[in-house]
Amino acid sequence: MTLSPELFTILMFAGLLAGLLLGHPLAFVLGGLAVLFAAIGPGIQAFGIVINRVWGLADSYVMVAIPIFVFMARLLSDSGITDRLFHTLRLLFGPIPGGLNFAVIIISVLLAATTGMVGASLAVMGVLALPAMMAYGYRKETSTGAIAAGGSLGILIPPSIMLVVMGGYASLSVGKLFAAALIPGLLLAVCYALYAGILCWIRPEYGPPVSPEERAQTSTGRLLLMLLKEVAPTMLLILGVLGSIFAGIATVTEAASIGALIALLIIIAYGRFNLRMLKVAVLETGVTTAMVMFVAIGATAFTGIFVAGGGMGVVQSFFNDLEIGRWGTFALLMFAVFIAGMFLDWLGVILICFPIFLPIAATLGFDKLWFVMMIAICLQTSFLTPPVGYALFYLKGVAPPGITTMHIYRGVVPFVLIILGVIGLCAVFPGIVTWLPGRIG
Repeated sequence: MTLSPELFTILMFAGLLAGLLLGHPLAFVLGGLAVLFAAIGPGIQAFGIVINRVWGLADSYVMVAIPIFVFMARLLSDSGITDRLFHTLRLLFGPIPGGLNFAVIIISVLLAATTGMVGASLAVMGVLALPAMMAYGYRKETSTGAIAAGGSLGILIPPSIMLVVMGGYASLSVGKLFAAALIPGLLLAVCYALYAGILCWIRPEYGPPVSPEERAQTSTGRLLLMLLKEVAPTMLLILGVLGSIFAGIATVTEAASIGALIALLIIIAYGRFNLRMLKVAVLETGVTTAMVMFVAIGATAFTGIFVAGGGMGVVQSFFNDLEIGRWGTFALLMFAVFIAGMFLDWLGVILICFPIFLPIAATLGFDKLWFVMMIAICLQTSFLTPPVGYALFYLKGVAPPGITTMHIYRGVVPFVLIILGVIGLCAVFPGIVTWLPGRIG
């Protein structure tokens, strides 16, 4: 069968949408469409392209960091550090209106910099923080929004599995991507905290402070000692991973191994280590890594056949013919990522959009590192926007009675707007992204 490139492109994306709406796993939708359209489009011989691409993916040394980071995150989730740290920060910030929101965001940043896994961060904060916030009379929307947005930082603030995948697919140094993501990630956290703090300062009933009697039970000196004791292991892990990368001492894969070793030592030091926990951590690491690789192989096959069938030329011609200017095209690309994030997870968006969008960005003269980081920031919204916002479902699954889905939906809207605002800020001031990568080893 002979298909025009235009019809070929439309049918491939229509098939992708239909497969996802029918509820089939993304990896098999992508791989199945690749097989089908290879037969009716460029021919079975196009699988030579796919085989070469899959081999290049499997041969990537950087991808080895994924299972190691997943293993490190799984170990940290069993260490019990988060429970004690939240109790300490609750007393520290409790006297301030909305103080528990600050505690949530600070712990979310620390979890992001140590685990890099959104599901683990949201589950921990949903179980620990949300019941306490409800008990103190916090506004449900603000509380759930802060937890969902803060927990989603795990996919942006390094070490992040998403950035490892992005580096492999964009042929960029993962260390440079880690450096590029650090300031935007912290900027998002600061903006989240400012929003929650200002809102509770204007409307104190949205975040009532901890009673003076409860706060007086722990002296300031003891509180600071508790804080130091709980934060020190976390900072050691962050310095071990990011410090070794930024100083040029270790590659990302080597730094991941350093982090896994430090995480294991932390668990042993806290007396939480046992063989059953280690077995579960290894098995879950294998399952997560297999899921990532299945999606990666399916997406590699899909994009390979898409290119062979002329789809890339159709998409590029479409954007070139719009005549909306360089920044208009950039805005349209970000909008496409935003919409795709409503229906796909971050991995699917990256593996489908990168082969199409990166050549367009290069033609427009955008710096590749900066453009990739803009997509990374925009993908924060993919966790917060229905119908497939994973953070919304993670949080609803662990939320106490009385928290409805609409509370969570309304709560995340201001944080989605903050993310879009930070994207605009990074577009106006690109140095927010590019300054630190230019100064690391």
